[in-house]
Amino acid sequence: MTARTHITPAQARRIALAAQGFHEGRPDAATKRHVSRVLQRSHLLQIDSVNVLVRAHYMPLFSRIGSYDRGLLEKIAYHPKKREAFEYWGHEASLIRLDLQPLFRWRMERAARGEGTYGGLARFGREKRAFIEEVRREIEARGPIGAGELSIGGKGQGSWWGWSDGKRALEWLFWAGGVTTATRRGFERLYDLPERVLPSEILSVPTPSAEEAQRELLRLSIRALGIASERCLRDYFRLEPKDAKARIPELVEAGDLVPVTVEGWGPVYLDPQAKIPRRVEARALVSPFDPIVWERTRTERLFDFRYRIEIYTPAEKREFGYYCLPFVLGERIVARVDLKADRAAGNLIVHSIHPEAAVQPEEIAPALGEELRLMAEWLNLGSITAPKAWRKRLQV
Repeated sequence: MTARTHITPAQARRIALAAQGFHEGRPDAATKRHVSRVLQRSHLLQIDSVNVLVRAHYMPLFSRIGSYDRGLLEKIAYHPKKREAFEYWGHEASLIRLDLQPLFRWRMERAARGEGTYGGLARFGREKRAFIEEVRREIEARGPIGAGELSIGGKGQGSWWGWSDGKRALEWLFWAGGVTTATRRGFERLYDLPERVLPSEILSVPTPSAEEAQRELLRLSIRALGIASERCLRDYFRLEPKDAKARIPELVEAGDLVPVTVEGWGPVYLDPQAKIPRRVEARALVSPFDPIVWERTRTERLFDFRYRIEIYTPAEKREFGYYCLPFVLGERIVARVDLKADRAAGNLIVHSIHPEAAVQPEEIAPALGEELRLMAEWLNLGSITAPKAWRKRLQV
């Protein structure tokens, strides 16, 4: 793209949406190639245990490519010989592109030294080295196995998520790169040694320095974001502020980040290869764990949309609902939709719909109705229940 120093707010929105693939039409029939392309573009998919609608890592694919076979993502993530991803701490717990594994070894090395991880886990690592090594040897002898199958794991306690010492040891090893996720049983991780899970051609890639790995992660971040502040850039792969502050000037000097201004936003950087579509005609329900809304201050600046997940808010204090999904229509976020999948009854429950200020229900209802019907079909739910005031509008 031609050099520029000022980006309008509307252009910034289109850049951000295009960087995440929302400017492209959905395929008629999504294939493994489409699933892989989403992962290639976003670099990782956040994993979260909340399953009120569908697990977090499945949803960004639906938002971009529509209905697809979730088994395709399972193969990409966990196929014993053809996997394209691995689990590690990227943006929180994540499925990350397999070829990026060398870029996270510096984080593993820091975790092994007790740095960059939870304080309690770091302390456990210092105090229980011999026990952790026993657990590693058991994984070596028996893996892949779950935490509950360890012979020396012990029972969970009431505190710290109820983790047993065996689970703590496995999580320490996972942070430090001593074990990885071979597959999952339901949502439970099954751990094994990296050399038995990851391809030798990945493990044999030379380990870059921490500085070069951080630079590359920031390059990947701006590619996935299109336009971003320093805070947004470091948030994508959860880099420490001091690391990002050291690397960003280096990337500016190299031309990998282009400083620009956007009205109402502080210092901002542009991907030199960013696309600025003339218009974006998106239609997508996006999860709270979607990269387009990860960094909430960025979401507010780009879309004038203040977004907070209310899962941990007491029911009586919730403003919009337990699991509210932003609804993207065109180039705007136009509503919040509180959804639940009642799998036993085969029903998609629409608890509530909250249009944004100045957005009329009639303006969004036809597109939202189509999206809800597509989601119900994707999740194998035969019916949709919506608030009475919306049923006729949505045609559900």
